[in-house]
Amino acid sequence: MEKRIIHVDMDAFYAQVEQNDNKAYRGKPVIVGGRSFSRGVVSTASYEARKYGVHSAMAMKVAHKKCPDGIFLRARFDRYREISAQIRDIFLSYTDIVEPLSLDEAYLDITHLVNRKRSARMIALEIQSKIYETTGLTSSAGVSYNKYLAKIASGMNKPSGTTVIDYENVQELLWSLDIGDFPGVGKVTEETMKSKGILTGKDLYDWSKDALILEFGKRGESLYNKARGIGTAMLQKDRIRQSIGKETTFSYDRNEDEELLRVLLSLSGEVSKRLKDKDMAGRVVTVKIRNRDFSTHTKQTMISNPVYQTEEIYEFASKLYMDLKDPVTPVRLIGVTVSGLETRVYRNMTIYDFI
Repeated sequence: MEKRIIHVDMDAFYAQVEQNDNKAYRGKPVIVGGRSFSRGVVSTASYEARKYGVHSAMAMKVAHKKCPDGIFLRARFDRYREISAQIRDIFLSYTDIVEPLSLDEAYLDITHLVNRKRSARMIALEIQSKIYETTGLTSSAGVSYNKYLAKIASGMNKPSGTTVIDYENVQELLWSLDIGDFPGVGKVTEETMKSKGILTGKDLYDWSKDALILEFGKRGESLYNKARGIGTAMLQKDRIRQSIGKETTFSYDRNEDEELLRVLLSLSGEVSKRLKDKDMAGRVVTVKIRNRDFSTHTKQTMISNPVYQTEEIYEFASKLYMDLKDPVTPVRLIGVTVSGLETRVYRNMTIYDFI
């Protein structure tokens, strides 16, 4: 039987939780990520705030200029995880084939539930209704025969939308899509593609696979498939988190190595704690630095023996920092991440007595 995949994406999740928990925030522009004077970035903006041009990943200072009367809140991740767990339980009440992507979105394989009397769209609507009844929050859902198309569909009629992409409408929808709306096409790639006349899905469709590979390298084949709606329907049921990291944005730019390395050591400790909590270790350590001008630089190293202890992480992170840091450029943000995760192996020590 042909696969039926649902992509459920909560609408402005963090902001919506805040509005739901506090009636005074309802109907008002809510911006989650930091207070108005913060140097951080926006995590989520309510739809009321988006009307002012505020969006996720925007600098909080810019958001404050665009929406000076907005309600600026710090993220409450414990609360978001609590709500996310309730939503996950709803998913599992329908199917045990669930691939979570983050706290606010997931793929569900509902192929086995579909029949002549119960369409995939009906099931998606049921799930959205259950989420609203349980949490008071709205969600958008996309339904299709693979994950890629389901994700596109969920974003087409936000908020509270339910969109189906099937073989009858797939090409029409993809051809009319702006190239920047294709999943995986970032700002830089979008600008490059538009400079070459690729403005819509139809423009992308008209390029041959060989031409795309020649122009975009390994990504060329993926772009060729995107224009044709080709993607996988296999869900990673037991999806393992790929990385654990921690970063901080300073209240003022910093440029002293001693001070920045102390912060890096503290961040390494927080990453270590999370790794231990999850009983994980990783083979790749990455350091991230964002400068005063918002330019971001990363450097990583691969390790033969997985690390999880603070001292181990910091040993590699500090070397990466020294390679990465420009001595004359102040730092706005610094972070450390451990990836290439695997379950931690415990080594028992055996003591031998020699006589």
